[in-house]
Amino acid sequence: MEKYRLQRLFHPVSQRALIVAIDHALFNNTAFLPGIENMSDSVRKVAEAKADGVLLSAGEAPHLQRLPGRGKPGLLLRVDPANFYNNVAPVSRLHCRVYENAVEIALRLDAACILLNLLQIDDHPEMLNQCVENILRVKNDCDRYGMPMAIEPLSFKTSKDGYVGDGNPQRVTTLARMAAELGADLIKTDATEPEEEFHRVIEAASGVPVTVRGGSRASDREVLEHTERLVAQGVAGLIYGRNVIQHEKPAAMTHALQAVLHHGKSAEEALELLRAN
Repeated sequence: MEKYRLQRLFHPVSQRALIVAIDHALFNNTAFLPGIENMSDSVRKVAEAKADGVLLSAGEAPHLQRLPGRGKPGLLLRVDPANFYNNVAPVSRLHCRVYENAVEIALRLDAACILLNLLQIDDHPEMLNQCVENILRVKNDCDRYGMPMAIEPLSFKTSKDGYVGDGNPQRVTTLARMAAELGADLIKTDATEPEEEFHRVIEAASGVPVTVRGGSRASDREVLEHTERLVAQGVAGLIYGRNVIQHEKPAAMTHALQAVLHHGKSAEEALELLRAN
């Protein structure tokens, strides 16, 4: 079945998507809260900036859907709370759980797509198993009701600072291919290190649109140059959170990113637009 809802997330000309992630507080980490304490205000600002989509939890999605008019961003709905990003939970009790009747919830909230984790974590193979079970639990309902399913394959390695995202091209590529094999309609993953290897991920995804998550805060120049390199590799979109919502001018940063993503501007040109705003 064709899943037409997915088109709501993509720009009609560039066929790429800029989705602003505002689901951070779901993971119970205090570092994720600055900039989104007032959710109704945060969602309104992102909508007014005309982002293509917004990533929200089930409890916060109504802030988007209550907004009047037909031009609001599409809803990418997170349906599997996890505690991996928690800054207090013991690592021996990691979990990732999917909502019962996740597709029914997404339909009620008029979501364009649902999103589930696919987490590969060194020393915790049970997380990958749990994520696969979650995906298999909802896949048939997604197909039955025409609800697109996005999968977020992320690989984490141990370091002196704990677990960090692993941009190794082989790990990113392999896990993205696993997401495609499980039936993803959209993939959200980490960039490869270096970005010039990201075309391997796109090829392995076998036609499934591949988007890149933003990660930690960085300078405007770093974010825009990173975006420019990914566009050159053929990325289908960006799902950025803190680099937009914690920016001093979220709307201006949204427009700068869209200039690169949708209109073919260079990072330098986008920086000039950002400064002008």
